[in-house]
Amino acid sequence: MEIIIKNKEQIDGIRKSCELAADTLRFLKCSVRDGVSTQKINEIAEEFIRDHGAIPAPLNYLGFPKAVCTSLNEVICHGIPSNDIVLKDGDIINIDVTTILNGYYGDTSTMFSVGPVSDEASNLITVAQDCLSIGICQVKPKNEFYKIGLSITEYATSRGCSVVHQFCGHGTGIEFHESPQINHFFNSRESRDNRKMKSGMIFTIEPMINQFKAEAVIDKADGWTARTKDGGLSAQCEHTVLVTEDGVEVLTK
Repeated sequence: MEIIIKNKEQIDGIRKSCELAADTLRFLKCSVRDGVSTQKINEIAEEFIRDHGAIPAPLNYLGFPKAVCTSLNEVICHGIPSNDIVLKDGDIINIDVTTILNGYYGDTSTMFSVGPVSDEASNLITVAQDCLSIGICQVKPKNEFYKIGLSITEYATSRGCSVVHQFCGHGTGIEFHESPQINHFFNSRESRDNRKMKSGMIFTIEPMINQFKAEAVIDKADGWTARTKDGGLSAQCEHTVLVTEDGVEVLTK
């Protein structure tokens, strides 16, 4: 699939969708509390998105049954909201929102803490946030894509964490998932992605950081939910970014 260089009209449309996605996460913050089900969070998110003239992109995408992804504790990504999953104090949760506004996509996710959480959980969230920021710092014209994963991997491992390598970031804006694939993990034994970033590219950076080992396992029952193989905690933060003429613009801030 060819990497799409967006024009000004497309960038303006994608920026508005990204702003709505970010607003959705901010709106959800007060709902992330003890006793609230992830299905309730899904309903609140979908209503907010539709009230603002947009559509939740995950709903029915390749069969995904809900409007947002809610990934709790050991769930790495693609957690399916459910009335049976009720938040309790001490939990950590990633909520992943993608909006379609006037045909353009905006994709973002962040971590929430439910009441007081353990030092280990708090530290993991901080590392995930730092990894996202470190990856974004590599975004600029003529820089090689592999440096995103290299910088994230070096930092995460220095903090005693691991980077999930079974999932990646992606181009977005015109479609939900476009080229290029954005690897957050770097392995010196594998070939480097020496492709260079160009002004007008839009893609997500969304490192998934595990407390212990990096491996993910997919729930066979639903075919979506990815969990840590060893039961350790996982955290993920995501932004959609635009490569500008002299650096980067975070569209989902």
